[in-house]
Amino acid sequence: MRLSRYFLPVLKENPAEAQIVSHRLMLRAGMIKQAQAGIYSWLPLGFKVLRKLENIVHEEQIRAGHIPMLMPTLQSADLWRKSGRYDAYGPEMLRITDRHDREMLFGPTNEEMITDIVANYVTSYKALPLTLYHVQWKFRDEVRPRFGVMRGREFLMKDGYNFDLTKEDALHAYNRHLVSYLRTYERMGLQAIPMRADSGPIGGDYTHEFLVLADTGESEVFYDSAITDLSFGDRMIDYDDHAQCQAVLEEFTSRYARTDETHDEAVFNEIPEERRRVARGIEVGQIFYFGTEYSEKLGAMVQGEDGQRVPLHMGSHGIGVSRLIGAIIEASHDDKGIIWPEGVTPFHCGIVNLKQGDDEADAACDKLYAALTALGLEPLYDDRSERAGGKFATMDLIGLPWRITVGPRGLKNGVVELTSRKTGESVELSPEEAVRKVAEIYAPHHPHLAREEPMAGRSFQTWL
Repeated sequence: MRLSRYFLPVLKENPAEAQIVSHRLMLRAGMIKQAQAGIYSWLPLGFKVLRKLENIVHEEQIRAGHIPMLMPTLQSADLWRKSGRYDAYGPEMLRITDRHDREMLFGPTNEEMITDIVANYVTSYKALPLTLYHVQWKFRDEVRPRFGVMRGREFLMKDGYNFDLTKEDALHAYNRHLVSYLRTYERMGLQAIPMRADSGPIGGDYTHEFLVLADTGESEVFYDSAITDLSFGDRMIDYDDHAQCQAVLEEFTSRYARTDETHDEAVFNEIPEERRRVARGIEVGQIFYFGTEYSEKLGAMVQGEDGQRVPLHMGSHGIGVSRLIGAIIEASHDDKGIIWPEGVTPFHCGIVNLKQGDDEADAACDKLYAALTALGLEPLYDDRSERAGGKFATMDLIGLPWRITVGPRGLKNGVVELTSRKTGESVELSPEEAVRKVAEIYAPHHPHLAREEPMAGRSFQTWL
């Protein structure tokens, strides 16, 4: 993508309405525009990141054996009356009456709808275990929407629902989701700590929230600092292996980590004082097991091996996809702008032409762009006739992890400059070496790059 042809309405000044870093930087970087309180249009750069996060969520859910589908945003009030939640949910639910006076609602979650679907189509234990999920827009009418996408009224969420014959099987589904979430967040460059939490209006006895530590977090959290040393890493897990999934759950939940709703001061004080931590956290996901509460009310029953009809054991599992963007920025930024982790960056690197209109510089930038694109990478080429300082400021603001700077002086010496956004360190490389280095950096996120030799056997001049 060439910046002269892209829609990137960056702002030079900090918007007055933005109270936290992520909201301020998303507005300044041209990622979102407020449509009304708590509701945003996702502009091209923001939409690109949103889709990258959604794709990671899909890949990890499918890896865990979960099946994607899509349910509507509008739901029948009658279903929610069957579960008893229509009146109990509160004013956060947006209630709607259509032209035929049918009562509906804009879904804040989908336990009722998915249970009704399974009740209509699943009749035998042979169809189990079953986990269905979708990524869909939700609406909760927050009384005071604030902090941009962190606490909006309309938001994109992955919500999944497991259906199992026994509690034991359902708790394995719970563990399976915990493992898949750990993988998901680490791929996004986040450390999300599973913390014992309150179930709220969803219900259930087993629930963990995943929280990213940040000064602007809405929740107060109490934890053993030893938990921040844990990493899931590249380990391979058989999601059908109950013992493996249980071991991961025990590893990541055996140390004290709780939100303020479930905090136990006496238990917390048993931790060595030097490891006790009190901080703020941003919730980016939650998993629940709630037994047969919904299946009994909505008729999700199957015939067991003994021929008797039994209610299904259920759980629900959510990831706030749009909220994650705010959490990533809160955890990864500096005073110049965003610093995207390499797994979620909207473009893999920026190309800055220091002298637009110079034949040699223009040709070198065009070849860099073509070489990176041919490898399946996405560069953003700043080909505008702007001063160098303005181009650097834009690249720093939007936070691409790597920048290749091209100028006539460097080209006379056969080099370009490759700069890390995170460290600010630069190194001079030949154009071929710069392309090869960027490909190596992204190989863990794009396995095909590890199998290819960028520009193998060809000079930069003959690459095209």
